[in-house]
Amino acid sequence: MSIRPFRDIKRRKTREISVGKIKVGGNNPISVQSMTNTLTTDIKATIEQINEIQSEGADIVRVSCPDESSSGALKEIIKHVNIPVVADIHFHYKRAIEAAENGASCLRINPGNIGNINKIKEVVKAARDNNCSIRVGVNAGSLEKNILEKYKEPCPEALVESALNNVKILEDENFTNLKISVKSSDIFLSIKAYRQLSKVTDYPLHLGITEAGGFVPGSVKSSIGLGNLLLDGIGDTIRISLSDNPVEEVKIGNEILKSLNLRERGVKIISCPSCARQGFKVIETVKILEKKLAHIKTPVTLSIIGCVVNGPGEAAMTDIGITGGQKGNNMLYLSGVQSEKVLTKNMIEKIVTEVEKKAFELKKQNDTTEKN
Repeated sequence: MSIRPFRDIKRRKTREISVGKIKVGGNNPISVQSMTNTLTTDIKATIEQINEIQSEGADIVRVSCPDESSSGALKEIIKHVNIPVVADIHFHYKRAIEAAENGASCLRINPGNIGNINKIKEVVKAARDNNCSIRVGVNAGSLEKNILEKYKEPCPEALVESALNNVKILEDENFTNLKISVKSSDIFLSIKAYRQLSKVTDYPLHLGITEAGGFVPGSVKSSIGLGNLLLDGIGDTIRISLSDNPVEEVKIGNEILKSLNLRERGVKIISCPSCARQGFKVIETVKILEKKLAHIKTPVTLSIIGCVVNGPGEAAMTDIGITGGQKGNNMLYLSGVQSEKVLTKNMIEKIVTEVEKKAFELKKQNDTTEKN
């Protein structure tokens, strides 16, 4: 049992699959995905965006392949990136075959809209021959006609039935290197569908609230939807769908996982909203520190609290803490213990130095532990 069992999340046990070099499901960390919004045929722009997405901390990236030129461009794109690429395929089975042959690590398809069984067999063969996994991606906005006729409208049961029907098509071809998603823009529908699906299959689940909107509403909707499921132990890989730069999707995805202690990466800042008691400009300080500490990948906790009401208590729970004091004299805490007073004018430089020092120490400890 952990020191603070109220923080423990018991993850649902799923089978392990491979998406290129990334293992999904099983006991593996929850991976973060995003999707390019460039024209796939603009190879240079797509490569640049994929590299930006990866630099922000994505594990997997999806690229749309709506035509032969796009699936053909994958071959050159994949040569210049170091992250597994999922090819997003709809309707035309040849695009899936081309993508698999051109190096895609995964195909996002609905077997039910690919065509007849012979076409599906060709897609499965291409996936198997090229060590390519498949995501059965069900969306509330594109359910099969017979499913909609049965249920009258998208509902949790409809999404789950569609997913299982499509999975069976692949299983009938003895293909099980797959994961599943049942997405909707409706939070309630998505949560219920994923909960139902998690009870009837052990395939890895890809979580997302699709078409969530712009940065603020989309981040809020995704945090509520995915947060509920992740707290239940459901989910093996996630994507935040925003009408924004895909890099922002990765930021939000990582922050959700960090908040739930499901991912340890970079500096986790605990900061107050500030008020008249603040001993320094908290909001401005946090914004500066977020930029100056963005290069750190080792997990470090940092508290930035403007006064002594909650400052000492928060500092006791973090690696490094700063608490606002009178006349620009702020108290620095290291490992929960008072260290020294720091003048406001020197505070940011001092915090950056201490965080970098702590990150170096922790990385060294982790490297030593792994060697032993």
